[in-house]
Amino acid sequence: MKFVDSAKISVKAGDGGRGCVSFRREKFVPKGGPDGGDGGRGGHVYLRANRQLSTLLDFKYRKSYIAGRGEHGMGARKSGKNGNDVVIGVPCGTVVRNAETGEVLCDMVEDGQEIMIAKGGRGGQGNQHFATATRQAPRFAQPGEKGEEVELEMELKLMADVGLVGFPNAGKSTLISVFSAARPKIADYPFTTLVPNLGIVRYDDYKSFVMADIPGIIEGAAEGRGLGIQFLRHIQRTKTLLVMVPSDSADIAAEYATLLRELEKFDPSLLSKPRLAVITKMDIAPEEFETPELEPDAKVFTISGVAGQGLKPLKDELWRQISAQNLSEAADASN
Repeated sequence: MKFVDSAKISVKAGDGGRGCVSFRREKFVPKGGPDGGDGGRGGHVYLRANRQLSTLLDFKYRKSYIAGRGEHGMGARKSGKNGNDVVIGVPCGTVVRNAETGEVLCDMVEDGQEIMIAKGGRGGQGNQHFATATRQAPRFAQPGEKGEEVELEMELKLMADVGLVGFPNAGKSTLISVFSAARPKIADYPFTTLVPNLGIVRYDDYKSFVMADIPGIIEGAAEGRGLGIQFLRHIQRTKTLLVMVPSDSADIAAEYATLLRELEKFDPSLLSKPRLAVITKMDIAPEEFETPELEPDAKVFTISGVAGQGLKPLKDELWRQISAQNLSEAADASN
């Protein structure tokens, strides 16, 4: 399936039906009063988060969504039916903005979360409502109101616990492939990963967490170089970052510092997230290799995805950090 993480669509709620102008006509009531029914309400447009969806691909092929209009009122005080609502499914993690103003309308985070994004027009009242002592035969009724119409910009930010950050060919795809059932393309050249990959990492018997691998970033990514800026938003929701540098880097400390600078320039809040430093490809490291100090008090893990070296301690620490944050979030939610 093609990965699409941004889209623009238009939505139109249904117009309300018009009220009816009608008078009661029966055999023994030749001059009955007004009995025009009301028009039906126009259909609403809703957005609903669905965890079964993982891309905005559908919106590349369908750009317009229109709810049903309300039926017109009828005689004998019969109201028209309401228009059919439209429910649009979006992946969890979708941010929805008004395309004209840029205002964030909603952030669809939880599965099943639903929001009305365009309200249907109210049906017009029939002439039965306008009879008075001095106007006993009103020959007019209300028209239905127009339904709301809006252009939407949607942006998907993946929902993951761990985000992998590194230059191209840093070993991110290899790590996610050995930690999970994800099967990203792996090769010994830069930019093998062109779209984000998600993998579910099993921990012990009944525990798991989600890991996201994004395309490698390069210096200047925050200003638009390479593929980085296009996908950096997918790590904004993660609980923990793995900042990965291969052991064969010419200057591991400098590369690590560059990655942190790019994260800070894109979104300074990313540096406030818990992070682990990971030196990869230890199976090809020279015998005299010494683990450099990357930042004060930083936890540095040395691993080899190919050889399976150092993976368990890394997975244990990831689970510890994720569990601690889950408990903290649960406590905040209960207060």
